[in-house]
Amino acid sequence: MPKRFLIADDHPLFRSAMRSALVTRFPDAAIEEVGDISTLQQAITEHSDIDLLLLDLHMPGAQGFSALIHIQAQHPEIPLMVVSASETEEVMCRAIDYGASGFLPKSSSVEQISRAVQQVLDGQRWLPENVKYQPTSGSSEKTIAEVVASLTPQQFRVANYLVQGLLNKQIAWELHVTEATIKAHITEIFRKLGVHSRTQAVLMLSQLEINTPSLDP
Repeated sequence: MPKRFLIADDHPLFRSAMRSALVTRFPDAAIEEVGDISTLQQAITEHSDIDLLLLDLHMPGAQGFSALIHIQAQHPEIPLMVVSASETEEVMCRAIDYGASGFLPKSSSVEQISRAVQQVLDGQRWLPENVKYQPTSGSSEKTIAEVVASLTPQQFRVANYLVQGLLNKQIAWELHVTEATIKAHITEIFRKLGVHSRTQAVLMLSQLEINTPSLDP
């Protein structure tokens, strides 16, 4: 049967390059592309027969590992491979901790992409040859991940807008709902996190961010 792939990345040029790499190995595949989390959620709802989701960690509408965690919780039946330019061993291992079936660096060759995708389709985990998996997430981070996993799709969007620093009326405008609806969502997010303020919520959710090494001048 032809495979169905979903590429989730906000850079059209990269999506095109990934599509070309997939077609080389799977010429009959059906390939969908999305550029943000909202469109991704819609595409997953419309296509429940996805064989593999290729997800960039830096997608508009999500912070750090939050999209990976939430999608895995909402759709555990869909194999997911992270594709990212954040190529440190810590990031790769954290992605596996949060349910990814593999981690594909954006610097990978067409041959590496083909081999990695096939391995994940075969039910195996894939990491670059020089990376040895070891658990990295602490208990506090895992607790926060469990909360993110429990959020409804709308609560997830609200939580990410909170981390971005948007006010209730701004979030309401973005989601086309009333401020009262946003307040209700925020109250539920606070309850699940066990906090009482936006600052506390943001600090907790920010633990799921990706730590990018700073470059020396």
